[in-house]
Amino acid sequence: MKKPHVAEFFRRLQERDPEPQSELRYVNHYTLVVAIVLSAQATDEGVNKATKALFKQVKTPQQMLRLGEAKLKQHIKTIGLFNTKAKNVIKLSQKLLDDFDGTVPADRTLLETLPGVGRKTANVVMNVAFGESTFAVDTHVFRVGNRTGLAPGRTPLEVENQLEKNVPEPYRLHAHHWLILHGRYTCVARKPKCPVCEVRDLCRFKDKILT
Repeated sequence: MKKPHVAEFFRRLQERDPEPQSELRYVNHYTLVVAIVLSAQATDEGVNKATKALFKQVKTPQQMLRLGEAKLKQHIKTIGLFNTKAKNVIKLSQKLLDDFDGTVPADRTLLETLPGVGRKTANVVMNVAFGESTFAVDTHVFRVGNRTGLAPGRTPLEVENQLEKNVPEPYRLHAHHWLILHGRYTCVARKPKCPVCEVRDLCRFKDKILT
């Protein structure tokens, strides 16, 4: 996609939603990290239901460790892979206390040292918590980047690098949220809603459904 088209692509998404927000509910930086870890291969809606009661009780790594893994599992048992996720949340809570005085580090490399936190999660935290212009590539962003021609790549990292290269200011801060929401509600996987898509004329998708 040519640079003028990329700018117009994001201008239209911005016009629809000037201040996009994460749909995950959280209380502070720590609960944001927990929510994102829990959201892997799960819906934000499902995570929000599971954490509604949890985050009333737990807001710090210390409180999570006092709650313990068994009780955490009871809160999140409706989420896929909850056993593994519970172990990671307990481990990352301990590591935050041991290595960072209980504070979520504002550094992507350090975030990736936390159990259960990969590059995508770290990018989300850097963007949402610390206002950094990072590009978290989930399944929606990967699909939209490739389907539209905005940021083609064979891997999430390749798509991320293309976004780093192609997305201009002033759209960089909110770009990944616009792409997530566009993929979640318009450019959906099975049958994209091309007739109501604001950027369909800029999109390179060969199999557009226009009726």
